[in-house]
Amino acid sequence: MTTFVITVPGTFTSAITDAERAALERQLSPQHTDVSESEGVNLLTVNEDGTFAVRLEVESADRYEAKLDATRLVSAALREVGIAESDAALAPPAVTGMDSDL
Repeated sequence: MTTFVITVPGTFTSAITDAERAALERQLSPQHTDVSESEGVNLLTVNEDGTFAVRLEVESADRYEAKLDATRLVSAALREVGIAESDAALAPPAVTGMDSDL
């Protein structure tokens, strides 16, 4: 297994509150561990225009599955904090780092 740092970009189509942002970060924090923290990677970046990027780590055998897992995790976290799918359009994820024992 390989640890991948995946960036999932998106756009909030309505304003996100500070409380929603904090709740989202709490939901995703278990996926922000050694690799991303040691590289100084921010878990969640929200820009003034509503665009955002979530960077998290997933363990997977390959890049494709890692991207799918990351998108599922972000979607679930958004739902959990009460942000509707229509209020947070996700774009295709990208591999932005990896750590492997190979």
